[in-house]
Amino acid sequence: QVQLVESGGGLVQAGGSLRLSCVVSGLSFSRYDLGWFRQAPGKEREFVVAIYWGGGNTDYLDSVKGRFTISRDNAKNTVYLQMNNLKPEDTAVYYCAAGPWYTTTGRHYSSSYDYWGQGTQVTVSS
Repeated sequence: QVQLVESGGGLVQAGGSLRLSCVVSGLSFSRYDLGWFRQAPGKEREFVVAIYWGGGNTDYLDSVKGRFTISRDNAKNTVYLQMNNLKPEDTAVYYCAAGPWYTTTGRHYSSSYDYWGQGTQVTVSS
């Protein structure tokens, strides 16, 4: 049984930082691309960032470049999202997702991922 469990969300003031974690079990973690998406109230789920199975390549939403950093620890089956200089517009439920390395659909698309976590709330106050 595949499980993705996010943690680390919370309430933070604008300009603050949070570190999200997503522990993955039940699959060959090192052979999966991993992504973070977010969904704000009344909006569609939005791609934030992806890290590819080799670990060297990443892809970011333009609005988070320079503020967010994705990383992975294959020994711990965990993907992290370090979020700095948070803004009120970053407020959303954040989801991690996993898709096998051989998927050809771009990682910006939620349909390219096979497995999802339950989400963790991030709220940034102004």
